[in-house]
Amino acid sequence: MTRDRAALGEFLRACRDRLTPAEAGIEAFPGRRRVPGLRKEEAALLAGVSTDHYSRLEQGRQSRVSDDVVDALARALRLTEVEHAHLRDLAAPAARRSAGAWSSPQRAEPGLLRVMTSLDHLPAILLGRRAEVLARNALLTEVLGHDLPPGTSFPRYLFTDPHVRGRIANWPDFAAAAVGGLRLELGRNPGDRLLAALVDELRAADPQVARWWAGQGVADRTSQVKRIAHPVAGDLRFHVEAVSVPQAPHQRLVVYTVEPGSPTAQVLPMLASWAVQDPAASR
Repeated sequence: MTRDRAALGEFLRACRDRLTPAEAGIEAFPGRRRVPGLRKEEAALLAGVSTDHYSRLEQGRQSRVSDDVVDALARALRLTEVEHAHLRDLAAPAARRSAGAWSSPQRAEPGLLRVMTSLDHLPAILLGRRAEVLARNALLTEVLGHDLPPGTSFPRYLFTDPHVRGRIANWPDFAAAAVGGLRLELGRNPGDRLLAALVDELRAADPQVARWWAGQGVADRTSQVKRIAHPVAGDLRFHVEAVSVPQAPHQRLVVYTVEPGSPTAQVLPMLASWAVQDPAASR
């Protein structure tokens, strides 16, 4: 069984285990149940495939999976749009998926970099593959209390910095989404050995990461709330928005926006005046 076929089977099992027959809109098959989730036979019935075919999918023995079957499984297992896309990535033939290690140095997309540079009144950071920091502005470092120079792994900072859980007030929500984002990216780029190594490192270093990873959750958060406990400015609340462009799909400009007139909006100019302008932030 190849690694990508095993990942497909693990994801299907996790989705099946969390969905009960009642939630799926069917009568439970008779007989003793060891888990509350769907049985293989029930999942196969809902998807309109044979039990043998479904079993081969979960066991990683089905080399080719049609788009129609992927769509049917997504409907049967009540997958979200992001989960559906992840399932499609996992089911795609290896030849259709990126096999590169993505080991070459990353460079910030010029257009996204210009936009970030113009947003000196808001915290902003440009992330590349594996959520590597490509650029950030001085206000971002003031808000997070960490320099985050280009080349920093944002996930490694999020899970290993000793102060981050006190700084990000809603750290569990934000961190769980980060793990889901790593899984989504690895599904799209199974040949990225550096990404796989980062995931293995974080799982070994933090039991919480290991639990989230085992849960098979995926996330593609383009908008979420982030609460910061700043030691001087107090509680800050941001709506974090992520923007990408077609010419650089592996890069995301992440901007910490604020509600006009909010306490956070009122204190940002003060924070900006404290921030030391670092030329390296725009590289």
